[in-house]
Amino acid sequence: MKLSRGNLAIVTSVLMITLATSSCKKDHAPVAGPAIKLTSNAKFGSILTDESERTLYFFSIDADGNSGCTGGCITSWPVFYEESPSIGTGLDAADFATITRTDGVKQTTYKGWPLYYFQNDAKPGDVNGDAVNKIWFVAKPDYSVMLANTQLVGFDNVKYNSHAQPGDEVTQYITDPYGKTLYSFSPDKFRKNTFTKADFSNNKVWPLDSAALVKNIPSTLDKTQFAIVTVFGKTQLCYKGWPLYYFGSDLSRRGNTKGVSFPSPGIWPIINLNSLDAPQ
Repeated sequence: MKLSRGNLAIVTSVLMITLATSSCKKDHAPVAGPAIKLTSNAKFGSILTDESERTLYFFSIDADGNSGCTGGCITSWPVFYEESPSIGTGLDAADFATITRTDGVKQTTYKGWPLYYFQNDAKPGDVNGDAVNKIWFVAKPDYSVMLANTQLVGFDNVKYNSHAQPGDEVTQYITDPYGKTLYSFSPDKFRKNTFTKADFSNNKVWPLDSAALVKNIPSTLDKTQFAIVTVFGKTQLCYKGWPLYYFGSDLSRRGNTKGVSFPSPGIWPIINLNSLDAPQ
């Protein structure tokens, strides 16, 4: 079949339009972003989200690095998991890991905290899950402290309640960003460390929390109640005037609370919202 000069021109035009349309579609095809990235939020600043900017959360019961959200909890707080997630700018891949939950499901963690979505976040950018029951918090990369809710177990392997007495009770207390327990020293005064020696010879037993500044804190805490003091040239974080310490025998393991009974209960208590201000 022969094409007339006019028909040939029409065919050529159609082909050119088809090629141009195809090229346009290719040039404007959506590019997948990082599976986990930092997204700016008007209320919380930089927060962790998935690639579609859905907010991710921490659960304070997960202080030991395992997920305490099971059964019906998962309906409201679905697990976040990516097998080999691409990491966005400003995040360190070394801070991410994977755990296998007791139900056999895998879950991505950040700084040891398992990550979740919230069922009632209807759209990207929603942060409706923050502070729910005072135990769920928006996942952020720059918390100076976190909150844990666990059963306290002392150096003597005895369970303790929030009053430093033997008993079963889930107690909320302040940890560092990685879930390691922070303690106060009962003889200390307001923003005055009375324990650490000038040569730091006892610092291995009760190391200072040597935070350099207070960046961000869980929303249920008051930032004005935190301060930084200098102890023989080193910095130490304080809360409600209490200088904060780690316990060496916790072995830097998140969720350990052995210090609550060493050398006896009440001398090195955990610290939380209910703690009184340190005496002047």
